[in-house]
Amino acid sequence: MKILHLCLACFYIDKYSYQENLLPKEHKKCGFDVRIIASTETFVDGINLGYIKPSKYENENNIIVERIPYVSWLPSKIVHKLRIYPKVYEKIDEFSPDIIFIHECQFLSILQVVKYAEKHPQVKIFVDGHADFSNSARGFISRNILHRLIYRFCAQKILPYTTKFWGTLPARVDFFHNVYGIPKEKIDFLPMGADDDMIAKHNSLKEKEETKNKFGFSSNDFIIVSGGKIDFAKTQTLLLMGAVNELEKKNVKLLVFGSVDKQLKERFDSLCSDRVKYAGWANVDDSYRYFGIADLVVFPGRHSVYWEQVAGMGIPMIVKYWPGTTHIDRGGNVKFLYEDTVDEIKEVVKDIFFNGELEKMESVAQNNKRFFSYRNIAERCIE
Repeated sequence: MKILHLCLACFYIDKYSYQENLLPKEHKKCGFDVRIIASTETFVDGINLGYIKPSKYENENNIIVERIPYVSWLPSKIVHKLRIYPKVYEKIDEFSPDIIFIHECQFLSILQVVKYAEKHPQVKIFVDGHADFSNSARGFISRNILHRLIYRFCAQKILPYTTKFWGTLPARVDFFHNVYGIPKEKIDFLPMGADDDMIAKHNSLKEKEETKNKFGFSSNDFIIVSGGKIDFAKTQTLLLMGAVNELEKKNVKLLVFGSVDKQLKERFDSLCSDRVKYAGWANVDDSYRYFGIADLVVFPGRHSVYWEQVAGMGIPMIVKYWPGTTHIDRGGNVKFLYEDTVDEIKEVVKDIFFNGELEKMESVAQNNKRFFSYRNIAERCIE
């Protein structure tokens, strides 16, 4: 069976652990013939998004990736928002897929996919969505012109040919229905998750011991890990650092990784101590390695894909409460934060540490790992 993944509504970044990387990887491992057609938008320096030249190559998972150009008859600022590409129909027809998995539907060249579906009614189409009101449709033009008019038009055009729309958060299920007008019976929740291969790769006791030693942690330390970009949208990491420094128990330690905004760096550095260690920017392997030593993972700010990764690793968490993201709690593996304060973080950590709740959280986390396994998710998403 042939599965085509279309990544034309957003960026596509090689060698990352986003859903558009891991679903094709798992489909390939299932024995399917897999191909990816993607935009030229990617990280150009490891951090910042930009555009590269069109190309065709085999990626690290032995999948052909074809990055196609935008049309040249519109100004780049406009075409990058409307996402119009030449010869999309021809590219699809060349591969002749049995399944087309569309990673987000916000691109006008989806009309070429509609054309292909009309001529090939046997093809099954699935669409996932990563947009919600925390990351999209926040300004007047974005909300009312791009999303409620142009992108809704795209979603409505592909609707008659789509087997299922997958919202990758409960909030994104709602976004499909409320903003794009997709009927509720056509939408379901498909979680993001963890890479099973990475979990196995970084699960040895020897590696965990080496990682702990690297940061000066002992076997008696209770280790908290937090990761992700630290900027003005996620300043709560600074509160976490302050909370750990103030805890009475001296063997509670914190490891933080991720890029730090230049304007926050001085404040960030002042909070690093013998109890709070900074690992710097982390690649995919590093993230699994660092989370792997955690007794508890804390995400005090807005949602990131690391939440599901940690859930897939079976590690208890404390996370910030956001409406539409409570799916991460599978019956007691998670405690929620409701205020942006040092005191609240300290109290929740102490409750877990001193009141014997950690064992129950660990049990629930371990029992629910499979729900957040990309191997499992990849099978479910094309059923």
